[in-house]
Amino acid sequence: MASLQLCDGYLLSKPSVSPRFRLPQRISHRLIPKASASPPPPPSSSSSLSLTRRDLLYQSAAVSLSLSSIVGPAKADEQLSEWERVFLPIDPGVVLLDIAFVPDEPSRGFLLGTRQTLLETKDGGNTWAPRSIPSAEEEDFNYRFNSISFKGKEGWIIGKPAILLYTADAGENWDRIPLSSQLPGDMVFIEATGEKSAEMVTDEGAIYVTSNKGYNWKAAIQETVSATLNRTVSSGISGASYYTGTFSAVNRSPDGRYVAVSSRGNFFLTWEPGQPYWQPHNRAVARRIQNMGWRADGGLWLLVRGGGLYLSKGTGISEEFDEVPVQSRGFGILDVGYRSEEEAWAAGGSGILLRTRNGGKSWNRDKAADNIAANLYAVKFVDDKKGFVLGNDGVLLRYVG
Repeated sequence: MASLQLCDGYLLSKPSVSPRFRLPQRISHRLIPKASASPPPPPSSSSSLSLTRRDLLYQSAAVSLSLSSIVGPAKADEQLSEWERVFLPIDPGVVLLDIAFVPDEPSRGFLLGTRQTLLETKDGGNTWAPRSIPSAEEEDFNYRFNSISFKGKEGWIIGKPAILLYTADAGENWDRIPLSSQLPGDMVFIEATGEKSAEMVTDEGAIYVTSNKGYNWKAAIQETVSATLNRTVSSGISGASYYTGTFSAVNRSPDGRYVAVSSRGNFFLTWEPGQPYWQPHNRAVARRIQNMGWRADGGLWLLVRGGGLYLSKGTGISEEFDEVPVQSRGFGILDVGYRSEEEAWAAGGSGILLRTRNGGKSWNRDKAADNIAANLYAVKFVDDKKGFVLGNDGVLLRYVG
């Protein structure tokens, strides 16, 4: 595992001037699906006047949207009991990874995914249009945009291979911020925390904070996760000796606490502001952990491979969990999102969608989602009226309940 390269407590970025580009005017928590970025296929040499594949895709999407306005709304079987599917002008192979809205402009939001997917909405998520990043398209990579966050009108996007974007005007313009090659691991999560300030996490457990628009990052922890485990393995952390050096999932609470799952799912770790290193914890269940996150009351939820759902006893960090019966039909549950302290939704493989109205004590399956042939990776609620479920194959569900 790469060691932290610090200079007086700071990870220094490359001393380069960030290019500025203007995008077209119109057109927390995180599971980390495994994928790798690969160079895009070479362009066809048949004709210099031929349209690119992306141009054709966008034009076909525009024609499709125009036709939908002529033939009328979608059929009734597309309307879910509490959700509706939003069809997007993207390749069906795209996996959607994150979504965020601008607090100062609530109707404006951005949707991220694999294959350099960046979409924008200006009507609260009813319709979406593609946005391009010229400086990224000039390179021989298809970026995987992992995480996005806004505070006021300031926003951040991170991706793989390493890319960091910053906006001060609600996404109208984006600056590309240079990053140090010494950054340990891949960036998987970012949180906007204030004026020109953000908090960033890598899949190797490094946590950095910036207060000057990302040009300098200060380490928030004093040692690597591997060093922590080497020091605590004799303390009875089961599975620590099998740690491969990365997280499979990491989620942040509104008050800045983190919970992360080891790549094998044999144990989990937590971190609170001010702690010098991650705190490892034994899993209290037999099956390996799929994902973990924070409940609205401050407690933890835990998902295991194969479809099990557990809730921690009480609020705060705990190693004691109670299993809650769920009708997952044998498919794995991948994420949980809270609409309120009492109501939450869980989503997973093969269109599994579950709801609780009593804080997680019991869950009912939304059978209307069974006909969606996609894995649903993330449940995101912006507030109690605006929520989305993100999946593979470009599947996006919008809360209408």
